[in-house]
Amino acid sequence: MPSVFRILSLIRLALIILLGCGSALSTGQNDTEAVLLEGKCLVVCDSNPSAEGGVTDSLGITVRSGSAKVAFSAVRGTNHEPSEMSNKSMTIYFDQILVNVGNHFHFKSSVFQAPRRGIYSFNFHVVKVYNRQTIQVNLMQNEYPVISAFAGDQDVTREAASNGVLLHLERDDSLYLKLERGNLMGGWKYSTFSGFLVFPL
Repeated sequence: MPSVFRILSLIRLALIILLGCGSALSTGQNDTEAVLLEGKCLVVCDSNPSAEGGVTDSLGITVRSGSAKVAFSAVRGTNHEPSEMSNKSMTIYFDQILVNVGNHFHFKSSVFQAPRRGIYSFNFHVVKVYNRQTIQVNLMQNEYPVISAFAGDQDVTREAASNGVLLHLERDDSLYLKLERGNLMGGWKYSTFSGFLVFPL
């Protein structure tokens, strides 16, 4: 005989489906497995749920939005020299967005804002063009440098300052690239800045 908890859980899931939260149930579940309602909802059965942003009922069922995917990739597509705004803030700006799942990378400011607490992956490649100065690029988290990269070869026409890292971010943490040393007066075409949510916490 199925337990009362099992029956109530199934009734709860049936109501969610009827209300339009999802279209398909991927697998069966027990007290610890997650049930994916494709494209719309993630239902997590947990006796002590702690999902951020989730809605939990007395049965221990947490319903979270299925739109938790976060990823961005921006590129510099032109070789124009830094604008007055760039020179004042030393922020490295990008003029093309290749990927922006969730729309958490802000085009005008070239700043990524974390939509939720979790582990994120970031990498960047800042190219200096016809520039004999050494440059230092910092990945900034809430105005504080996290990692740096350098490019200082004087005998090449193009060189990239590159680095990558995994970070534990809180909701609304901001990430951007800052030119800490040198200049980009030759432009920075083909530079990239990318990141994605590895998993939420």
